[in-house]
Amino acid sequence: MNLADFQNLPLHGGFLLLRVTVSDEPMVDAMGRLALAKTHIVGSTLEIELGGSMPVPDEISISLYHEVLEAATVAAPSPPSSVWELNEAGFESAACDYHQRLGFATPDTLNQMLAEFGF
Repeated sequence: MNLADFQNLPLHGGFLLLRVTVSDEPMVDAMGRLALAKTHIVGSTLEIELGGSMPVPDEISISLYHEVLEAATVAAPSPPSSVWELNEAGFESAACDYHQRLGFATPDTLNQMLAEFGF
């Protein structure tokens, strides 16, 4: 998977995925748990940082689906009702489902996912 394909990527819902990078350092979430990825959101611009400890390409793909869907939900001024009740487990489940159904995350499949959720 070439992460450069995700640079300056326009996304459904009026978002822009500025870049996807890989961190050399372990990442932790707000509760101190090991995190696979995190997203910085400024307005409608998203920047995804993947943890360097992701050994399996499937995990990178699932993380991209998860982070894009969750970030779009948080960043949208009025997110679609299809995502209102998703929690962390719901975003992960949706990401796994899209990875299984559409394959490795690509610019097209990320946009397809957002369109299907109503963004």
